[in-house]
Amino acid sequence: MAQRISRAKRTVRDVRFSELGDLATVLRVLYLVFNEGYTGDVDLAAEAIRLTRQLASRTEDEETAGLLALMLLHHARRSARTRRDGSLIPLTEQDRARWDTSLIAEGVEILQTALARDRLGEFQAQAAIAALHADAPRAEETDWVQIVSWYDELLRLTGSPIVALNRAIAIGEADGAKAGLAALASVEPGLPRHTAASAYLHEKAGDLSTAARLYADAARSAPNLAERHHLTRQAARLSQTLRE
Repeated sequence: MAQRISRAKRTVRDVRFSELGDLATVLRVLYLVFNEGYTGDVDLAAEAIRLTRQLASRTEDEETAGLLALMLLHHARRSARTRRDGSLIPLTEQDRARWDTSLIAEGVEILQTALARDRLGEFQAQAAIAALHADAPRAEETDWVQIVSWYDELLRLTGSPIVALNRAIAIGEADGAKAGLAALASVEPGLPRHTAASAYLHEKAGDLSTAARLYADAARSAPNLAERHHLTRQAARLSQTLRE
């Protein structure tokens, strides 16, 4: 990962912004570095933000601004994502008073400036979704209808099956669990986190037995220990409810 950061630094320094391919590669690397720090044990997120700020100061590119906004909006929630024992706290259960409102305000301002140029890209759309989550004072006040519309844009831009998966969950929130499951049915079932998404939507639909089984299945294929523990707890919680 240290080598990745060094390469990112060199590329930010040497990139010729007239070459769009170079810039797109830099953004992708910076995003990977940020995600590694955001979800891993080593905090690389701050370094990725610093490098993206440096890049944004040297170009008027909307997607660079979108990526910076996305990083800031996610990083604002970092302290509320885990408990003291390292276990994950789902977005709906996070203490929003612990979110960094200054980072949220900065991210929203950067995003609004980028969107005003009317050249939408992938990172801007992702940032818009993150901004809608950040804007909700409580989880139940989240504007899921708008989030679905942004996932529609993101899916149009990328064609990504991961986006389609997240869109199905958003549809489940906006239009009900049955609609979400119908949308999920068109997503490749072998996709990472597909089983976890199905478990969540089945629980939301009231099918606790199926949800418990799917949570347990998802835990066995979880990509990291924290997620595995979270899914295992979800399965145990529903199993206990079914026994009562």
